[in-house]
Amino acid sequence: MGASVGLIGLGVMGANLALNIAENGFTVAVYNRTLERTATFMESADELAAQLTPTGSLEELVASLAAPRMIILMVPAGAAVDSQMRALLPLLEPGDLMIDCGNADFNETQRRLSELDGTGIGWVGAGVSGGSDGARFGPSIMVGCTQAEYERVSPILSAIAAKHDDVSCCARLGTDGAGHFVKTLHNGIEYADMQMLSEAYGLMRDGLGWSAGDIGEVFARWNDGVLNAYLVEITANVLAVHDEASNGPIVDVIADRAGQKGTGTWSAIEAQKLGRPATTVEAAVSARCVSSQGALRSALSDVYSSEGATGFGADDTVEALELALLAGRLCAYAQGFNAIAAASELHQWNVPLARVAEIWRAGCIIRSRLLDDMAEAFQGGVAHDNLLTNELFVPQMTVAIPALRQIVGDSVAAGLPIPALSAALAWFDGIRQPRGTANLIQAQRDFFGSHSFERTDQSGIFHGPW
Repeated sequence: MGASVGLIGLGVMGANLALNIAENGFTVAVYNRTLERTATFMESADELAAQLTPTGSLEELVASLAAPRMIILMVPAGAAVDSQMRALLPLLEPGDLMIDCGNADFNETQRRLSELDGTGIGWVGAGVSGGSDGARFGPSIMVGCTQAEYERVSPILSAIAAKHDDVSCCARLGTDGAGHFVKTLHNGIEYADMQMLSEAYGLMRDGLGWSAGDIGEVFARWNDGVLNAYLVEITANVLAVHDEASNGPIVDVIADRAGQKGTGTWSAIEAQKLGRPATTVEAAVSARCVSSQGALRSALSDVYSSEGATGFGADDTVEALELALLAGRLCAYAQGFNAIAAASELHQWNVPLARVAEIWRAGCIIRSRLLDDMAEAFQGGVAHDNLLTNELFVPQMTVAIPALRQIVGDSVAAGLPIPALSAALAWFDGIRQPRGTANLIQAQRDFFGSHSFERTDQSGIFHGPW
C-alpha cells in the first residue's frame, strides 16, 4: 500500500509540514531536488522516520503513493511551482491532486487551473500561515478548491492545522483561488500590523528616549490587554533579548532594513483593483521600500534638519499609543475583510467571512483577541463593508480614534514618521465622510477629458459649461 500523501520541497516549511503530517498518523513520501537535503531531513526525523518514505526522483515519488494520489508542493512561488507542475503532469492520472501550499498569487492559481482543464487532474490552492513553528505544530490553512476535492484533502489538512477550542483552523473558503487570495490579504494585514507596532516602538525610542528593554515591558503589558496578539507577544520578546557581542539589546544592532517577499504588494494591488483600497497595507509596503534606501536616507538627513519640530510626548502618551494601535489594527482588519468580500463577490467564491476570522484565531501570524469579536460580528450577518459599524466595534473605535488623532498629530509635529498609523486615520476619516471632495475631481475630469458627472439634484449624466 502506498503513502497517504507526497510532499515536494524540504526547505524549512516543507520539512516541518512533512513532520507534522507524519506525527498526525499519515504516511508521507518526500522528494527534494537535492538528494543531500532529503538525506539530512530523514536523519533528523528520529522516531517519525518510519512514517516517511524518501524518494530520489519524481517518478519514484509518484510510484510510492496510493492512488488516487495527492502531492503537496512546498516550493517557492512562481516559476518553481510551474516547473514542478509540468514535470509531474506526465506522471499523473485523472483523479490525482496537486496541492500548492506556498504563498501563491491567486491569479497564478487561476491560470494553473485553466492549464489543467480537461486533464482530470486537480489543483488545490492552500494558503498556510504560521511560519516554521506553525508548519510543524499547527498552522492556519486557507483552502480554495471544489467541495469534492476538499473532502479528499480535509482529513490531512484539518488534522495538521492549529486548533482553537478544539476546532481545526482549516477551512474551504471557496473555489479555485479563494484560499490563496485570503492568504494574500492575511499577509497584507500582517504587514500593516508589523509596521504599526514598529511605529509605536519608534515613537517610544526616538520620541520618549526609552530603551529597548523599557519599551519591551510596555509591549508585554499591552499583550495582557485589548492588544493581545501573537505579534505583540513576540515584539515584547524580541525587545528583551540581550546581545553578547554588543553587550546591549540585540534589536539595537539589527540593520534598519526590512525584507519582503511580495505578498504585501499583491494585497495592496488587488485591493486597489477591487476598489477597496487597503491603505494601511500600502503604507506598510512603502515603509519597507523606504527602509531599503539607506544611502538616500542618510544623505537627506544631512541636508534636512529637524528644525521646527516640536517635542514628543505627554503624561498619557503610552496609554494613547495603546488605543491608537487598537484603532489602526481595526482599520487594517476592516480594509482586509472589505477586499476579501469584494473579491468573493466578483469571483463568486462565497467566502464565509466568519470562518475566515475563526481560522485566523490560532496558528497564523495575525492571530489576536480581536478575531473572536470579528467572528461573532460576521456570524451575526454584518454587512461586508461595515465591520466598523458593528455594535462590537463602534464603542472601541469611539474611544480609540481620539487617541489615534493625538498620536498622529504629535508625531507629525515632532517629525517622527508613522506612515501606517496616519494612513489608517486618513482612511477612517475618508470612509466616514458622507460628502467628500471627489465632486471637484470629477469636475476637473470633465473639464479636461469630457468624462461627465452625475448631479445630486437631478438624475442623469451631465457635462459642465466649461
